Amino acid sequence: MKKVFVLDTNVLLHDPNSVYSFEDNEVVIPAVVLEEIDSKKRNIDEIGRNARYVSRLLDGLRAKGRLYDGVALETGGSIKVELNHKSFNKTQELFGEMTNDNRILSVALNYDTEEKQKDDPRPVVLVSKDTLVRIKADVLGITAEDYLTDRIPSFNDMYGGYVTIYVHPSLIDEFYNTRQLMAESLNGNHHLYPNEFILLKDEMGSSKSALLKVSPDAKRLESLHLGNDPVWGIGARNAQQRMALELLLNDDISLVTITGKAGTGKTLLALAAGLMKVEDEHKYKKLLIARPVVPMGKDIGYLPGEKEEKLRPWMQPIYDNLEFLFDTKKSGDIDKILMGLGSIQVEALTYIRGRSIPGQFIIIDEAQNLSKHEVKTIVSRAGEGSKIILMGDPEQIDHPYLDATSNGLTYVVERFKQEAVSGHITLEKGERSRLAQLAADLL
Repeated sequence: MKKVFVLDTNVLLHDPNSVYSFEDNEVVIPAVVLEEIDSKKRNIDEIGRNARYVSRLLDGLRAKGRLYDGVALETGGSIKVELNHKSFNKTQELFGEMTNDNRILSVALNYDTEEKQKDDPRPVVLVSKDTLVRIKADVLGITAEDYLTDRIPSFNDMYGGYVTIYVHPSLIDEFYNTRQLMAESLNGNHHLYPNEFILLKDEMGSSKSALLKVSPDAKRLESLHLGNDPVWGIGARNAQQRMALELLLNDDISLVTITGKAGTGKTLLALAAGLMKVEDEHKYKKLLIARPVVPMGKDIGYLPGEKEEKLRPWMQPIYDNLEFLFDTKKSGDIDKILMGLGSIQVEALTYIRGRSIPGQFIIIDEAQNLSKHEVKTIVSRAGEGSKIILMGDPEQIDHPYLDATSNGLTYVVERFKQEAVSGHITLEKGERSRLAQLAADLL
């Protein structure tokens, strides 16, 4: 049965191509949504770019016919701009002031009322990423849904980068004798991904175990190349950190994603690996470290000074880790070290668009605050011989339109898990301090 989907403004600003995601159903855009999009199109951020994209998209569809009457889409459905769909009385009676959200609710409510009076009514669904709008719709008796098209199935089901498999102890002995196993030697229905880690444990209950990595073609299980030697003074404190260093130091893996709670060592491990590859092995020409400028809480507003001075508060977590790695004693020493080296660049993602970055070790911190469009822009900047590290905590998101299942970091993890050039690991154990681990678990 065909449906009518009424879209909220935030859906279009989150995914400007969302009008094509509803198959052969009718998509309705309330007129007030156009007003809200118009108010955002001058923004210089991702929301502004999406607002301008939606404006161009609707203008292109307008060439095919009157949007007020409805225009056919390539998906088999249609799109319609609703100018003023009858009365707002019922919505205003319940919620008082006629805000833009309430006007969108009124359009959905009046459509729903009209359809229920027909012999063959179509279900009307309001699609919004605003939780309170969906709650208001429920009060009015309107079916409401979040926009789920670009989400992974479930955050808890997200690819973790490693799996524990219980096997007969003879198979573990065979691995230690030959240093590799064929993937089909594993009993059971285990789907293996390229560069995934396998922790083999004895099904008989002994302490015998082995840590392996799936080959890029997913046909063999190989031993890890990295030993337990420290990397720039940083050693792996648990199995997942060892897996992360294996990915970070493997030059054949050009895209590495690392997720984990605060204090699990994501930034420190990536910086240590980057310094080794750039300063010691000279595999890459430069170490580029960047993070999105998204505030936690209220924005502190404009900052005085040159670009470097403006960026310093946003980049301070990076400098904190660099100070630890270089073991600096005084404030300001790290700036002198970085200036002397010349091969380490700390940058804001604001300035990465339009660049081509070859031969560099690129670390993107706090990548969970990126949309899927932004993360595509970043990964597509990588030139020949570059390696990109995306890391962050999907449970700590400051972006207003993203959550744990729809942000750019988890999107990349799921889309690249089948690719031989990428690897992923989820860090679980906090190593910053016992207090930090308890805060991450309990708060």
